[in-house]
Amino acid sequence: MANPGTEQAAPIQRVIDILFGVAVMGTVGTLIGVIMGGGIMPLASGVGLTLGGVIGFMGGRRFLASILVGTLLGGALAWLIAGPERVSVGAGAGAAMGGFLGVQISMLLDMRAAKKKTASGGA
Repeated sequence: MANPGTEQAAPIQRVIDILFGVAVMGTVGTLIGVIMGGGIMPLASGVGLTLGGVIGFMGGRRFLASILVGTLLGGALAWLIAGPERVSVGAGAGAAMGGFLGVQISMLLDMRAAKKKTASGGA
């Protein structure tokens, strides 16, 4: 017999993942829009919000967390090196690097798990 709260936990978790994705990727899209200037900010923000919702819906929590960490570290490093007027540039670059590293680390972890499964007899 299933636990009483199990049926509700999955939809709530999915909504949290979607909101997390919208927040992270919406922020990154806005930062990119600020850097590009002109009237591109609403478009960049919209694309970021949409991508974040899709990534959150698909369960990309590790990927979004790596982007969030990259954004924060990139912004902080830019602030320390170039001053507060360059935080958006550093945060955008940090988000890109965080996303790239997140994908690579996730791929390596998946390969390691597959190798362990094969070595243990793979059920």
